[in-house]
Amino acid sequence: MSTLPPAHSTSHDALPNQHNALPAPIFCSTASAPAKVVLPPPLQPLERSTVWDVPFDRVTLDQAVDRIEALVNRGVPSYVITANLNYAMLHNTEADIPEITRQADLILADGQPIVWRSKLSSTPLPERVAGSEMIYHLASRACRERWGIYFLGGEPGVAETCAKKLKRDNPGMRIAGIESPPFRELSDDERQSQDQRIRQSDAQILLVAFGQPKGERWIQQNYQRLGVPVSIQLGASFDFVAGTAKRAPAIYQRIGAEWAYRMCSDPQRLVPRYWNNGKFLAASMVNDWRKTVRSWGMDIES
Repeated sequence: MSTLPPAHSTSHDALPNQHNALPAPIFCSTASAPAKVVLPPPLQPLERSTVWDVPFDRVTLDQAVDRIEALVNRGVPSYVITANLNYAMLHNTEADIPEITRQADLILADGQPIVWRSKLSSTPLPERVAGSEMIYHLASRACRERWGIYFLGGEPGVAETCAKKLKRDNPGMRIAGIESPPFRELSDDERQSQDQRIRQSDAQILLVAFGQPKGERWIQQNYQRLGVPVSIQLGASFDFVAGTAKRAPAIYQRIGAEWAYRMCSDPQRLVPRYWNNGKFLAASMVNDWRKTVRSWGMDIES
């Protein structure tokens, strides 16, 4: 449980001190008469590839960042899912996950097995789009476009270190807020205060590190109320940027064995997860084989 104050948001470029009270955010004045809200037209749908019942957008990393920029410019609350093998498993086993998937505006394949499986279809995915790599590209784009990014989640101090490092390399990126809430259900007062901080931060992107599927569930339940143009659950990306966790070497990533490297670094937490992922992968491959055989007109026993 975090012992730090839960609130840290600012509209200034300088990083706030998490232990001190912050000045009130600065806002632009608004007209006294409310203007008529005109929603922008929806974006052109992207072509998708369905793998193990999960629809993935067929985009490269650069195209994913371009799409996120289009969502920011549209200004309507939306969210992005970076779906790995674990998410595909949850999509097939947790009753609420398919609806979370359905509402997402962009679904990225953050798992090499997913990309490999798509190659067997008529709509192959061009490449893996890893959230732990995309976070650097988002910071770069935020620097160019002067976006504000709100960092929410992670262990105490991790989000702050992550934000500092990204801003150091991308000075034009605005830190809209930093917050490491306690690892428990917030009280009504705490939740309302958190909502107010995020809404008043004028963030264009909300990065959430609550773990999977807690982060996706939290975003789907809150994104419309918070009003941030783009929310993304990025899992361990804060830790990778901050240096509190180490990404697998490139060779592990290329051969789809990043999971093995991570599992060895945190076996108590990740061995059960990857064991279940492995069983899901094996069962899915068997099911794929059965469907293929049936498509040949052959009948096989269940």
